[in-house]
Amino acid sequence: MGKEFDSIICISQTPWKGRFQNSAVQLMSELAQRHRILYVDYQYTIKDWLMGIIGRRDVPIRALLKLEDSLTKLKLENGGEIYLWVPPMMFPTNWLTNPSHDKVLQWNVNYLTRELRKVMARLELNCPLIVNAFNPVWGPPMIGRLNECATVYYCYDEITAENWISRHGQRYEKKYLQQVDAVITTSEALRQSKSVLQPITFCIKNGANFSLFHQARQLADKHPPEKIIIGYLGTADNRINSSIVEYCARVMPDVEFQFIGEINDPHLQERLSVFPNVIFTKSLPAAKLPPLLAKLSAAIIPFVCNEHTYTIYPLKINEYLAAGLPVVSTPFSILDEFDGVIELADDPESFARALQRVLKDNSPERIRRRVEVAKANSWEKRAEEFEDIIEKISEAKEVKA
Repeated sequence: MGKEFDSIICISQTPWKGRFQNSAVQLMSELAQRHRILYVDYQYTIKDWLMGIIGRRDVPIRALLKLEDSLTKLKLENGGEIYLWVPPMMFPTNWLTNPSHDKVLQWNVNYLTRELRKVMARLELNCPLIVNAFNPVWGPPMIGRLNECATVYYCYDEITAENWISRHGQRYEKKYLQQVDAVITTSEALRQSKSVLQPITFCIKNGANFSLFHQARQLADKHPPEKIIIGYLGTADNRINSSIVEYCARVMPDVEFQFIGEINDPHLQERLSVFPNVIFTKSLPAAKLPPLLAKLSAAIIPFVCNEHTYTIYPLKINEYLAAGLPVVSTPFSILDEFDGVIELADDPESFARALQRVLKDNSPERIRRRVEVAKANSWEKRAEEFEDIIEKISEAKEVKA
């Protein structure tokens, strides 16, 4: 890269200790086995801090108040180590008009980079590779301020679909795409979209925490499910095609449909709760999911098909397969690599028929095939792909130099 990086600094839009499997966290965890990683945690605002005080949010209050060290060293289950830094409290900006937002953001960035340089000096990180994990608003003001050897924008969602960031994110992302050294997306559709402004764009699809989710298969082999449960893992929101779920619940009354995770669309819950065989289970830490998945007979991804879902490569698909579960999904995105492994259906009637087929499709050979696909798509493999791409970026910069 002109100069070799001695570390990776990931500036994320999500906290390390989130309530769901996050691609940036998973990827950095794997890379930590071979690289020094500093994960810059979510930029908590004064509003977040107040929500934490009243118990509405899980916020590192003591670290934000500097009552304890904001820098911690984490020992990971895979044997790696990672440094986690909680930045100081920031002013909320998303609600502001463009001119006010930009001024306050600049103040926030100046404060964060000043404190981050102190952390870098403390850890002797002199020439980092910056990985901006879907945090484009903070991208342009930070370019060139950390003695970085290169900057990679890790884009795992379509910014126009995220209401919480789209107000200012769209204009910042356009600028940032043209400033970074490369972009890495998590779906082929996203790669095509972002490469319009940044031709050096690669795709590394989401992986699976294979060893964790394969525990579900091992548990199911010892204690097979006692009843037929079809499950959905993850946030239930406006991506769910409620008509498909309603139809399946109605025509398959002896089957339980279980949604495991947060409900971000109360109308969806209202519509589906009228069916006695539709069950909602609260979100759980990832480590507690295998016993729940072990009780499933099949899994679903009943997403609507639109511009937003087209850019998604869902984490859950490989998690389901790691558990050996048959999967039925709508053709919401480019899923060609799963041909012959999962079933696709785009309307309620065909979705129900596909579910009835896959419930009988559990021979040892089919289970083994699903598990093999998930293993090939593990986060270990994705980390290796990331390192290969970093090498390509390095070679490209050397040619330019």
